[in-house]
Amino acid sequence: MLQDLYQFFSPEAFSIGKFTVTWYGLGYIVSFILAAILAHRICKRWGVKLSFDSLLTLLIACILGVIIGGRLGYVLFYNLDYYLANPAKIIAINEGGMSFHGGLVGFAIGAIITSRLINIPIATLADISGISVPIGLGIVRFANFINGELWGSVTDLPWGVVFDGAGPLPRHPTQLYEAFLEGVVLLVVLYILARRKPPFHQGTYFGLFSIGYGLFRIAVEFIRQPDYQVGYLFGTEWVTMGMALSLPMIFVGMGFIAYARHFKYPQAEEVPRAGSATHAQKNHKQPASSSRITPRKIDRTKLDRTEEVEKPASAPKHKK
Repeated sequence: MLQDLYQFFSPEAFSIGKFTVTWYGLGYIVSFILAAILAHRICKRWGVKLSFDSLLTLLIACILGVIIGGRLGYVLFYNLDYYLANPAKIIAINEGGMSFHGGLVGFAIGAIITSRLINIPIATLADISGISVPIGLGIVRFANFINGELWGSVTDLPWGVVFDGAGPLPRHPTQLYEAFLEGVVLLVVLYILARRKPPFHQGTYFGLFSIGYGLFRIAVEFIRQPDYQVGYLFGTEWVTMGMALSLPMIFVGMGFIAYARHFKYPQAEEVPRAGSATHAQKNHKQPASSSRITPRKIDRTKLDRTEEVEKPASAPKHKK
């Protein structure tokens, strides 16, 4: 069945003259639109104020971050020698080559820059993003399946697929494994948790996303063929670049969970900044009446005059 599905699709979605739209590019467009819709729904449910202008600002910043970060991540981690020899190819995004981990870093930078502009705490913004990102992961991984790339090792399972350029033997459709685990499973779990009232504290959802993605990606990497130009790392026959980049995400996620459990900031509540008046008020209790405990400087000259006035006069002396 999966073989028929693979043969049914062509990498090109449609063409208008010399202009060709691929399923891979279309997948990114649809992903951003659906993620923005879901993010808006979550903000509305959590009581986070997000106007259309703010949503558009965030969307543009994150799109630029994903594209630039994803491309640079692929160049640096997966094919640096080639692009050093052919620097003009770095901007040839239409030829493929995007890294999720690089895109995530670019996305984070775009979100951090815009968080203050749209007045949403960065941890809340990270949580909303963590719930929305799996939509794009699922769609883009399916586009990878259509393109016949990122396949797995040879298998004799009935759902194995013979990919063009991968030899005559059926292989694990690891693109669909990732689409299901990183896309469907993470989206369903996080969305169900997001419907909780009140929602979990700031940092919880992104922490769960980061841990879940890292575990799922590493699990699939055991049967996914490494990029031919990279191969296996550290002289092993099983450690891939995807594993090396996904392992830190688990620790990052654990850090977010620890942050959420320690500080317990409610969603959409502004996190006090160190040195601010709000921060000082939350960390130092003010006395009920400072005038009672604050020593006052006393003017001794006035005190002496007052004592002289209040001092009772001595009885007059009578002459005998």
